[in-house]
Amino acid sequence: MVRSLVSFRHIAHLAVMLAAFAPWAPSAAAVDRPVVIELFTSQGCSSCPPANAYLNEMVRQRRDVLPLAFHVTYWDRLGWKDPFSLAAATDRQARYGSRFGDGSYTPEIVVDGLSSHVGTNRAEIGPAIDRARGQASSAAIVKLARSGETLTVEVGGGEGRGRVVLVGFDHRHETAIRRGENDGRTLEELNVVRSVRALGEWTGTALRLVAPLPEGEDAAVLLETADGRIVGAARL
Repeated sequence: MVRSLVSFRHIAHLAVMLAAFAPWAPSAAAVDRPVVIELFTSQGCSSCPPANAYLNEMVRQRRDVLPLAFHVTYWDRLGWKDPFSLAAATDRQARYGSRFGDGSYTPEIVVDGLSSHVGTNRAEIGPAIDRARGQASSAAIVKLARSGETLTVEVGGGEGRGRVVLVGFDHRHETAIRRGENDGRTLEELNVVRSVRALGEWTGTALRLVAPLPEGEDAAVLLETADGRIVGAARL
């Protein structure tokens, strides 16, 4: 009886060792990922609250998307300085504007890095999300884990190249606006981006990165191609 038990443990140990050296091949279920929704907005923009409300709905009601609110800086000089505005958000939108040929404006929603839309145009954005979900390709599995004050990002092997971007964001803010176009309003905003930075380049081989926690209550990692298409995403 003891001999049989030892043999069983030996076989199990060998199986674990062999699994560790097995070729990495993600299943169809494993590469499922959320469609990334980027809202470019500002508390100083009177057209933005309806788009913010739309993003809030997605945060609360949908698990198939990763909604993120990027607050831009170019409204800050027009009566109200948005406390969450980021130069990195302005730069990110400018790259999209150059690519799509529509410049930078608020509110704007970019769906999975594939298409740009007026942030209040639900009739257009809804189908765009459905299309992106139907054709969402994952170049590699992306995983994100926290240990103390650090994050570990793992990008599996695959085909292609991409930039690994770390995004820190807060879950919820409520702000009383005292000046500017939204003077007198109180805005509720969810998934407010607090930091954006590139962590490294993925070249098709498995990659592991360790980084300090970003500013913000939560974190997400985006894997994007040189032209801005999202090909991988994960959040804590």
